[in-house]
Amino acid sequence: MGEVLSRLTADTTLIQSVSGVSLSIVLRSSIQFIGALVLLAYTNIELMGILMLILPMAVFPILGVGRWLRRLSRDSQDRIADASGQAAEVLGNAETVQSFVAEGLEVNRFSHAIEVSFSTAVRRIRVRAFLTTLATVSVFGALIFVLWLGAKEVLSGEMTSGELGQFVLYAMFVGFSAAALSEVWGEVQRAAGAMERLTELLSIRSGIQVPSQPLPLPQPTRGEVGFQGVSFSYPSRPGELAINNFSLQINAGEHVAIVGPSGAGKSTLYQLLLRFYEPQMGTMTIDGVDIQQVEAQAVRQALALVPQECVIFGTTAFENIRFGRPQASDAEVIAAARTASAHDFLVRLPQGYDTYLGERGARLSGGQKQRIAIARAILADPAILLLDEATSALDSESERLVQAALDSLQQNRTTMVIAHRLATVLEADRIVVLEKGRILDTGRHEELVARNAVYAQMVKLQFGNTGASTSDATPLSVALPEG
Repeated sequence: MGEVLSRLTADTTLIQSVSGVSLSIVLRSSIQFIGALVLLAYTNIELMGILMLILPMAVFPILGVGRWLRRLSRDSQDRIADASGQAAEVLGNAETVQSFVAEGLEVNRFSHAIEVSFSTAVRRIRVRAFLTTLATVSVFGALIFVLWLGAKEVLSGEMTSGELGQFVLYAMFVGFSAAALSEVWGEVQRAAGAMERLTELLSIRSGIQVPSQPLPLPQPTRGEVGFQGVSFSYPSRPGELAINNFSLQINAGEHVAIVGPSGAGKSTLYQLLLRFYEPQMGTMTIDGVDIQQVEAQAVRQALALVPQECVIFGTTAFENIRFGRPQASDAEVIAAARTASAHDFLVRLPQGYDTYLGERGARLSGGQKQRIAIARAILADPAILLLDEATSALDSESERLVQAALDSLQQNRTTMVIAHRLATVLEADRIVVLEKGRILDTGRHEELVARNAVYAQMVKLQFGNTGASTSDATPLSVALPEG
């Protein structure tokens, strides 16, 4: 993340600075350079021709050093990005760093990153100074040689002293403008390194294939979800299947809970359905339409995700909830907040719904963040709800209120729940037990307790026996193993 932010901020600032300041210098020096060459030709075409033959010999080394400078400039920007990334990581996890008394370790890591960045910058500055010196010496060396030839012509009577004086004046204009252009060339090479980094970022293409002729989802979307023979492995672990030949049909309005040990592939199903990744095999459908033939944005508009760790943006409560539907009115936002039991604490904030919630919702508790995320999903009014234990961060009273709101919201709406607690599992129309990306079993709670060892072990961990029934569970159930 720090690397990307560095490219979007530091690199663009550098390019803006170079293009803004250097452009005027290039324009002025170029006009001066060309004008002086014309006057040199008018004064003595022979000496001017000799000068034009010598100048390219002086320019070629400058171009070679310029490419070296570009590489160093890019390395310098990379090291700055590394230091920025470390700083952002530590500041974002300051409590963890302090809790492990690791301040000294992180200070040393950041100091090392700064030292590496500084040493790279010093090398770049030295090469740039060498480039400027080389350009100045080369250009003025060529001019001195030509002026020496001019002096010989004056002595031989082929040229007057006045003409030589004119030639010297115009040659100085050529030299000064060439020196200015070489200085700008160093800045341009520095900006070129930043531009390469930006170009790399812009050239990254999404792994999600865009259909040439996208299909629309039926409107209104009913919410039928289908997985047919889906297999998937993450790019970082190509030899390990996170989802293995997964097939499941979810009816419109059905409430399906997905359970399993850690690493079973529960969260991966959501990522595939949201089209964050493409499966290597199989198809996924919504209302019978292959979602790989639908634009990703259209698929996501039919879904609403309430994750376990909610994202709160550094803006007002109004805008955070309205993120689910940007065109929603204030009244609709407030209604969604009421349904999610968020209204009471929001109106008590200093500016009510217009209160700035801070970076990552710094002014809110975990439960308050969760309720805002639920309000966001309620406002989006999707055909399909994806819940990752959406009440996990709430106290018992808030959980009761929000669970009632979710129960109402789930009516006539397809709901998939990644279940870590049996309070959610027991209320599901169907429970899907996953292990290593495969479906071990599906059914109701009582059926699975009786016939599935993995599910029975989960029940035993929570209730201490394998005979738990729906009446045994409460919203304060002990958490199941997460995955």
